[in-house]
Amino acid sequence: MSRHTISAERRESLRNGLQAAADALQRRQANEIAGDSIDDYVALNWLEWWGGSLRLTTTGENVCRQTRLEIQ
Repeated sequence: MSRHTISAERRESLRNGLQAAADALQRRQANEIAGDSIDDYVALNWLEWWGGSLRLTTTGENVCRQTRLEIQ
């Protein structure tokens, strides 16, 4: 089993895009999220597959909350 590694630069890029991904999921437009990003979000435990659809994990919700606080 290979380990999915994500560079610090890629992780920061994903972190910056997580809110947009969460918004797309809320609108039921997961197709707006790039497939490689979905794989990375799942590997980071920020998104998970649930009953055939994607949703934010608790960790993903916390990351979104942190990024919103940083912007304010």
